[in-house]
Amino acid sequence: MKKTIISLFVGISVLSSCEVLNEASKIVTTNTGTSENNKPKLSNEEVISGLKEALSVGIKNSVNLTSVTDGFLKNSAIRLPFPPDAQKVKDKALEWKLDGQVEKFETTLNRAAEEATKEALPIFADAIKNMTVQDGFAILNGGDGSATKYLKDQTTSKLIAAFTPKVKEATSKVKLTEYWNPIINKYNSAMTLTGGQKLNPDLDAFVTQKAIEGLFLMVEKEENKIRKDPAARVSDILIKVFGSLTNK
Repeated sequence: MKKTIISLFVGISVLSSCEVLNEASKIVTTNTGTSENNKPKLSNEEVISGLKEALSVGIKNSVNLTSVTDGFLKNSAIRLPFPPDAQKVKDKALEWKLDGQVEKFETTLNRAAEEATKEALPIFADAIKNMTVQDGFAILNGGDGSATKYLKDQTTSKLIAAFTPKVKEATSKVKLTEYWNPIINKYNSAMTLTGGQKLNPDLDAFVTQKAIEGLFLMVEKEENKIRKDPAARVSDILIKVFGSLTNK
């Protein structure tokens, strides 16, 4: 009987010790700011700060890559082609041995896009400045391209408004019509004789649209690089915020 009482007392003591250790463990976890899977807990301020920095890095890199000579022309992912609406014009021009004119025209299209993208930084900066906590967590947990989608939603109409006059200025600067007019005039003259449909697409609208699409494609690449590659996280806040997603 005496042994049974002693055994019971020891058992209760062990259980009590386990409970104390359990509580202590909870206190330590809470105080160190880490979760059960050892990922750091993030404050609202850290999430917003990290995402703003990620977007800032992404847009600066993207604008720096696209707004230089050959930024569009030598990048096959975003290079502006001959306008699809005028493919018949290109086909005829090549048939008439105007290859040089076609090549010069396509080069100047891309030069205009390279000039226009210089206008993007302040517009993107405003969108980043206005990011809310709700936006931040949706972007953080939204997966690849979420930050870029946020930028698209916030800035596309402003980019069109800002790019359009710059594209007009750029097409004049690079003498786009000088290379376009001989091609389109010859084509439309032929259509007059054959009764075919004359064409003259809005080149400024085409360049504006393609420049914006190309810019967003580059921003998305930069964003996803930061999400996936620890080496692309160039500051402590980027390491903490995006490391919380990958545990790297």
